[in-house]
Amino acid sequence: MKLIKRLDLFILRNFLSLFAGTFCISLFVVMMQFLWKWIDDLVGKGLSFEVYLKFFFYATETLVPLALPLAILLASLISFGNIGERLELLAIKAAGISLFRTLRPLIILISLLSVGSFHFQNKIAPEAQQNLLTLLESMKMKSPELDIPERVFYDGIENINLYIQKKNKDTGMLYDIVIYNLQDGVNRAHIVLADSGRLETTSDKKHLLLHLYQGEQFENLQSNALQARDVPYRRETFVEKHFVIDFDTNFNMADQEDIATSALTKNMSKLTHDIDSMENYYDSLSTIFYNDMQRISLNIPHKTRISDYDSLAIAHMDKERRAQLEAEEKKHIQSVIARSASVPKSSVNIDTLLKSTSSQDKQRIIMEALQKASFQEMDVNYKAEVIEYGDKQIRRHWIQYWQKITMSLACLMFFFIGAPLGAIIRKGGLGFPVVVAVIIFIVYYIINTFGMKVGREGDMPVWLGMWLSTIVLAPLGVFFTVKSNNDSAVFNMDAYVSLWRKLLGIRPKRNITRKEVIINDPDYADMYKTLEQLITTSREYLGELPHATFFGYMAYIVRYWFSTREDMKAEGINLMMEYIIEVLSNSKDPHVLRLLNGYPVIETRNFRFYRRRRKDLRAVIKYSEQIKDYIYGKILSVQ
Repeated sequence: MKLIKRLDLFILRNFLSLFAGTFCISLFVVMMQFLWKWIDDLVGKGLSFEVYLKFFFYATETLVPLALPLAILLASLISFGNIGERLELLAIKAAGISLFRTLRPLIILISLLSVGSFHFQNKIAPEAQQNLLTLLESMKMKSPELDIPERVFYDGIENINLYIQKKNKDTGMLYDIVIYNLQDGVNRAHIVLADSGRLETTSDKKHLLLHLYQGEQFENLQSNALQARDVPYRRETFVEKHFVIDFDTNFNMADQEDIATSALTKNMSKLTHDIDSMENYYDSLSTIFYNDMQRISLNIPHKTRISDYDSLAIAHMDKERRAQLEAEEKKHIQSVIARSASVPKSSVNIDTLLKSTSSQDKQRIIMEALQKASFQEMDVNYKAEVIEYGDKQIRRHWIQYWQKITMSLACLMFFFIGAPLGAIIRKGGLGFPVVVAVIIFIVYYIINTFGMKVGREGDMPVWLGMWLSTIVLAPLGVFFTVKSNNDSAVFNMDAYVSLWRKLLGIRPKRNITRKEVIINDPDYADMYKTLEQLITTSREYLGELPHATFFGYMAYIVRYWFSTREDMKAEGINLMMEYIIEVLSNSKDPHVLRLLNGYPVIETRNFRFYRRRRKDLRAVIKYSEQIKDYIYGKILSVQ
């Protein structure tokens, strides 16, 4: 009992010492990958050291659940690789202690780490994610002149939409600029076109200076210009023009209320509550949209329609009043359907009506029909986008819900992959184990990212997409654990080469060389008689084989599968040939050894190579006759 307790401490000490280092390495790796994504928002904005410190602290908190499984995989792989390389694991098994008993303290430890990872993701990570997103949003608003993208309308400056075709990052020059200035309202919009320009901040960080070169400015002069037919405007051509825009470029924290709606900032209870609320809301909205489209398709008069706002108002009424209104509208729709069904189909002829109208009325009717169809198409597209947006938000919440569970179980899964794999390969250090761990983690990350994306787009159920990586890699952990417990040679390349040679029908070649020490010379007279027997038996068996045709081949297969007796002749020929090779390999004559290498390696149990069987028998007969003739000459020379 005391030995087993010491063994537990020995296993824990080896694992924990490596886990501390691998966790720091894993956290650094994922931090560099995350930092590379946001490097443009960090560099060159004059942020204080305190802001950078907060950024790295919040980022570290959010990346701990991702770094933990990789650290466990690396630590378990290296620790058990070291134990196996030092033959300590062999000594443990020799003492009668199974692999599962050896892993027991680590299984308890990793289970506690998995529970801790789940608690961390559910309690600490959402708050850290909210702080990080708030900080990143605040960083984007700092020095916006560095954040203006190319060939995209930038709306980071209030009441101004800015478009640039090209940007020189070294000089800060902007080219082919289009500006929509809405500071005076939509009706008094200013449109500015310029060949080039530069955007910079003032020394007090309270304003933006926009310098434009070689351009034109257009400005509406009427406040009600959108309702007038003739819109007066002012046009100005300039060589150089300067604008001062109110914009506080100092670092200010953004409002957290908008960011708090993201699924990343919610725990599981909040996620389930919001998912239920969104499902109920969008189900009601879908019903409203469906009823509205049904009324439009039935052409119900406008005064009898219930608008979306009325429908949403009805949702807050008491049950009796709501049921009364729904019953009245249902009754009205049924009456419209009954009236439309009672009208004979032949009573209205569209072609006749069009022929009886004037050309102006025809044009007006067609234009009205096109406008109604276009309006209905836009209305349907808008409603479809609203519902699709709601479905995406629900799927995003489900992704975060399942990710908290799968990332926690990944710790346990990676342990059952790394520990048995380290015991199998028996290689420690930071060489081969690190390569194997990185490959396994990359495969997991790719599968997890793929499942997340297809689940977010709705191409696959969200739960299946999030569990896809676990479904793929969990059997791998079970396989390595069973193989390691049974001391199976999983990475014995000779076994795999032999298996592929058997599947492909590739046979080894004989390589018989002269022995340095020969105790007894072969009895050539006895071998002569044995060779004659081998030749006779081989010829008889060759004559019994069917001819090399399709029906002969099928007959051979049927006989192989349905015969109640074993093919004793093939076994006898093979045993007799191997006996001759074993005896004559003691010969000092190089010609005899060379003829022995011509014998084929016969596979007596392989029925797939029917043509090869006939060819092998002919080769046995050929080389047996040559050896017999040569031996006969040696016998005569001796006599």
